[in-house]
Amino acid sequence: MSSIGLLKQGCQLMNYTQLLHELQQASLFDLFRLNTGIGQMLDQPDRIAAVKRQLCLGQEITYFDRDENRLIPAVVEEIQRTRLLVRNKGDGRRWNIYFYMVNLDGVDTDIHPQSGQKRLDKNQLKVGESVGFHDREHRERYGIIRQLNQKTASILTTEGAQWRVAYSLLFRVMDGDGRREPEAGLIEGEILAG
Repeated sequence: MSSIGLLKQGCQLMNYTQLLHELQQASLFDLFRLNTGIGQMLDQPDRIAAVKRQLCLGQEITYFDRDENRLIPAVVEEIQRTRLLVRNKGDGRRWNIYFYMVNLDGVDTDIHPQSGQKRLDKNQLKVGESVGFHDREHRERYGIIRQLNQKTASILTTEGAQWRVAYSLLFRVMDGDGRREPEAGLIEGEILAG
């Protein structure tokens, strides 16, 4: 399926995983040109007005934070001309965000591994996620992603140490409450007592 075929009509969803996979074949110039075109579309007044019409003070929303590569729950505090003032529900901090960051349709923003892909990359990880890796002495270490850098993730291990680890060396682990990040090709379920 072509990249254009991945896009659906109107406000329906697109497959971000497949789209990014197909864009791997694009040249650096192609990506720059697409980035420019998309940037111009993000600034279109009619698109911004359509989002503004769906917002009201006190509304609970999620917005996508590119630095953390995840959705952040927030509450709308002020609808401005070009931005939206929100209060982060996690830490209570206030942020001025662009309207295009708001996920009004509840879109799944996760990027999943392609079938056969064995290593993780930056697009598939998010701040706050539980991961593991092997240190130089081949011991397994576990921790939480604190920051996504250009080539590495900053990890705070369960022992309290800070590590910078290449994305390709990380693996997902079950977090403390027994939840596991879903992986492509796995079916989630629960064991029932017989």
